[in-house]
Amino acid sequence: MQRRDFLATAAVLAAPAAVRAQSATTLRFTPQQDLVTLDPVTTTAYISRNHGYMVFDTLYGMDAGFQATPQMVDGHVVDDGGKRWTLTLREGLLFHDGERVLARDCVASIRRWAKRDPFGASLMEATEELSAPDDRTIRFRLKRPFPLLPLALGKASVPVCAMMPERLASTDPFRQVPEMIGSGPFRFKADERVAGSLTTYTRFENYLPRRDGAVTWTAGPKVVHFDRVEWRVMPDPSTATSALIAGEQDWQEYAYHDQLPLLRRARGVTVKVLDRTGFVGMVRQNHTQPPFDNPAIRRALWAALDQTSMMQAVVGPAETSLYHVPLGFFAPGTPMASDAGFKVLTSPPDAAKAKELLRAAGYKGEPVVLMVPSNSAVLLALGAVFEDMLKRIGMNIEVYAVEFNAMLQRRNRRGPPAEGGWSLFVTNWSGADWLTPAGHIALRGGGEAGYAGWASMPRMEELREAWFRAPDLAAQQAICREMQQLAFDEAAYYPLGQYLQPTAWRNLTGVNDGFATFWNVRRA
Repeated sequence: MQRRDFLATAAVLAAPAAVRAQSATTLRFTPQQDLVTLDPVTTTAYISRNHGYMVFDTLYGMDAGFQATPQMVDGHVVDDGGKRWTLTLREGLLFHDGERVLARDCVASIRRWAKRDPFGASLMEATEELSAPDDRTIRFRLKRPFPLLPLALGKASVPVCAMMPERLASTDPFRQVPEMIGSGPFRFKADERVAGSLTTYTRFENYLPRRDGAVTWTAGPKVVHFDRVEWRVMPDPSTATSALIAGEQDWQEYAYHDQLPLLRRARGVTVKVLDRTGFVGMVRQNHTQPPFDNPAIRRALWAALDQTSMMQAVVGPAETSLYHVPLGFFAPGTPMASDAGFKVLTSPPDAAKAKELLRAAGYKGEPVVLMVPSNSAVLLALGAVFEDMLKRIGMNIEVYAVEFNAMLQRRNRRGPPAEGGWSLFVTNWSGADWLTPAGHIALRGGGEAGYAGWASMPRMEELREAWFRAPDLAAQQAICREMQQLAFDEAAYYPLGQYLQPTAWRNLTGVNDGFATFWNVRRA
């Protein structure tokens, strides 16, 4: 264990006496990792998304059917053939600093978010004018109908369309806002934050929940039953599991797969999968640098890819109900998923064939740098299997294992590996991010303006635009089949499989489906 991890763990182990002295209105939560980026607009990190929903509210929520429902808005009116949307804010909404939530705050927040989010960018491309005619009215005047407008503003995938005061929403969207002032159900306690160890929230006493709707995902009334929520970071999985079983913690965001038998036997502990879309793993290539600027070399790796081995490295061979293969480019079991192009995944993995394809494509032993986040057990496991595959097919591989945020810094470098660049990186996404082309960042083909790896696939961009204009579900599905086939043909990236991530809590009730949210939760 690294010294900093030992110190963080020691601090947690020293806490039980203080924890027992606290009021029963404190919820003690073990997050997946430390919260590094506070601004949920500037990052795709899920820990920042979860934090964002504590502090900020959204105009719409998303329910278990992935549909948008009113949240901060009372509702909306659509007229002019679908080209004018009038949204009305609920009365009585306040920011944490006591100021009223005004329509102009929301307009500024939407504009800022749309500069970071592909779905938001598509909405703004279709928008002729976005305005605030009065304090409670938000108006979109569109160039063309955009029926997905509520879903764009209310999607639970990253980045979050968080409503904040206009003075904060005026911040450059590529820089973090200077304060965490939202109108969400919790206040962020900056004065209590200990980087790498503790993040604290207190109930916002003036939060006004909706009066109606089912409480699921980010939809419905957000009623808070705890005065405080404390996120305590525990880098060691065994320590985190022991703390939950012993009653020193109330909720563990990620119940580690190798600890599941122990948790299932523990009295008072509930183990459950909240998000049936799971997590989808992937390896992304650098399309701008050798050897993966060569499509034939990218395609050669399909012959050796074994998604089953990837998933068993994460969940173990016995937990077959917790993973799904084959995985294409949309979340399994959702409307846009299909089997288009699956032949390359369902054929038996053949390292010798991949090696020959690489030779025929012109690979001559160029160094390949594979980046793997060292602080994620899941991504380390996926990286190890992928590294072994690359070695077996004859690639000259170097692994760069580093903490996730440090990996992100190198990921932005566009030069060759010898000059601090990279060739491949391992990551994962929530399946909710792969539901449709609208928010599917990894499937874009916009070249250097797009997602790291900078794939240039003009036809993919054309298909995405056609999807927004498709007249019905059948037409959308047909477009997504073509998009998936194109992604296989271009080897846009390598999907590694879908796994389900259980969470675990002790003596709680009201835990919502979706990801970790903290309204509706109370002591059992």
